[in-house]
Amino acid sequence: MATTTKDIFSGASRGGDAWPEVLSVLPLNLRKIIAGVRPEILCRVEEVRIRALRPLMLGLDSGDAMLTDGGALTDNLHKAYRVGEEEVGRCLQLISGSSIYALEEEIRNGFITILGGHRVGLTGKTVLDQGKVKTLKYFSGINIRISREITGSAGSLMPRIIDREGGTIHHTMIFSPPRCGKTTVLRDAVRMISDGAPECGLPGQVVGLVDERSEIAGCYRGIPRRNIGIRTDVLDGCPKAEGMVMLLRSMGPSVIATDEIGRPEDVRALEEVLNAGVRVIFTVHGSSLEELAVRPALNYLFRLNMIDRYVLLGRDLKAGLVKGVFDRKSIFEKGVVSC
Repeated sequence: MATTTKDIFSGASRGGDAWPEVLSVLPLNLRKIIAGVRPEILCRVEEVRIRALRPLMLGLDSGDAMLTDGGALTDNLHKAYRVGEEEVGRCLQLISGSSIYALEEEIRNGFITILGGHRVGLTGKTVLDQGKVKTLKYFSGINIRISREITGSAGSLMPRIIDREGGTIHHTMIFSPPRCGKTTVLRDAVRMISDGAPECGLPGQVVGLVDERSEIAGCYRGIPRRNIGIRTDVLDGCPKAEGMVMLLRSMGPSVIATDEIGRPEDVRALEEVLNAGVRVIFTVHGSSLEELAVRPALNYLFRLNMIDRYVLLGRDLKAGLVKGVFDRKSIFEKGVVSC
């Protein structure tokens, strides 16, 4: 009996509810290969790497692995399935709804976010306009980062950032190297802050979420598809600096949340929010406080001395593991910045 699209989606869904969304943007042959991967492996997949004329690869929590045409993992290059140029092109058609030019702004930033908050990175030949990237053409590589909603992933974080006296949260920075679960933990923290966590003495808060890359709330046509809480208002696809100020002025949030702070304009907007008495929770890329302090914008943020909790995540056993929590006093005691 021939394999149907329904069979493919049903088989892959055993490896996690993210897969029907991801498979929908893959050409039929690649869908069949992914559907042949064992469910216990699919649950561990963090990325799908599709490179023209090179092996189809999965990024697992333990490292990369090539795939055969039957969906088996292999370290033998000769047995690995090689992706055709036409398959990269077909994948782009499915991702863009056959209108790649309508996504020129997203492509300029190097990625597109699809339904479910899965981020699709793109490589190819850049087209420049006055020395700046205008778009890409002759696409050669696609990297699909799997977004998973893990309820409870912020469970160990929340007791350490709650301000019980104030009935809210402390101003919190979550930082880690890539692929350590920052966005996943932030999403679940937003859910708990919004719904409330009675077991931690936290009543529900109105949360304003700036989701510049559409990864946290997983919005589709502006409506969140992830559980980000009943009191959360989302600005989807909005630059962080503008979005934080917009929410502050229009939605009356008690808490503002966003992902990947780093540019000077982001920090200036954060400063405005902090001075308005609204609590913040946000993420930053970095392996240590000392590494972050080298960046001028973040060094300025440290010197403001307004962030109460700095939370380092790692992935010794699983992504989202809290490896350290530092308060504002320790920033100066550790010599991250001088008085």
